[in-house]
Amino acid sequence: MIPVTPVGNHVSVWGEGPIWHQNRLLYVDIEACKIIAFNPVTGEEKIWNVGERVGTVVPRALGGLVWAGDTGFHFLDEATGVSTAIGDPETGLPDNRFNDGKCDPAGRFWAGSICLKKQPEGSLYCLHTDLRIEKKFSPVTNSNGIVWTRDASVMYYIDTPSKKIRAFDYDKSSSAISNERVVWDTCADSSSPDGMTIDSEDRLWVAFCHGAKVVCFDPASRKVLEQVDFPCVETTACAFGGPDLADLYVTTGLKPGLQEELAGRLFACRPGARGVPADAFAG
Repeated sequence: MIPVTPVGNHVSVWGEGPIWHQNRLLYVDIEACKIIAFNPVTGEEKIWNVGERVGTVVPRALGGLVWAGDTGFHFLDEATGVSTAIGDPETGLPDNRFNDGKCDPAGRFWAGSICLKKQPEGSLYCLHTDLRIEKKFSPVTNSNGIVWTRDASVMYYIDTPSKKIRAFDYDKSSSAISNERVVWDTCADSSSPDGMTIDSEDRLWVAFCHGAKVVCFDPASRKVLEQVDFPCVETTACAFGGPDLADLYVTTGLKPGLQEELAGRLFACRPGARGVPADAFAG
């Protein structure tokens, strides 16, 4: 069994979206409207309240952060805590908000929406470096994990209620995706695939909400290779970090009606794999 350790002090209502960048871990507490930057060396946690539910955050190459939430995409000035709106492609969908997202190898920010009515009314979008917002895939119900292979030829993507991990051929130069297929159908599992990261060997590490676990899946062999168990049921997302990218950080959330001592904490473990550097938004 791989040992897991709670780190930091923040207890999230619903932690999500971890990403390692410049010696710190960024993640969000969706329902608490917060973005957290955790320094594992000093233990410092810097927290910004953005005033609305925030589903995802990424670093910006020019400085600061980019996030997406209830009202679309925004820049965040870390020094002042002030957010500046970029755009919202779903102003006509009041029951939707943005959820998980990441930057592709060309520095575009991909993020998708969740329909809180649990209907297939969400979509996956791409924020281009010229700040144009393009719909890329729909319909989805709860847009979640998204990653790209080392050679930037394949994009993997999760719409959580489908319980399927999809793959698309990906064109780095144009951002086009094509040839949709399912690489892992998890319908036999009572829990659901949520956030996801990829390691240096192009293996997927998938957090399962309601499952208390992160599972390593190899798309090449179509086999499950590893499972890391956690002491709380809502394991939501994961990211490799640390100086050698060998620390797996996992966010968690609180399950209503269930008392768990460590629920909502950020965890770290070393499962024997290494991640890849995260891409920042290039716009």
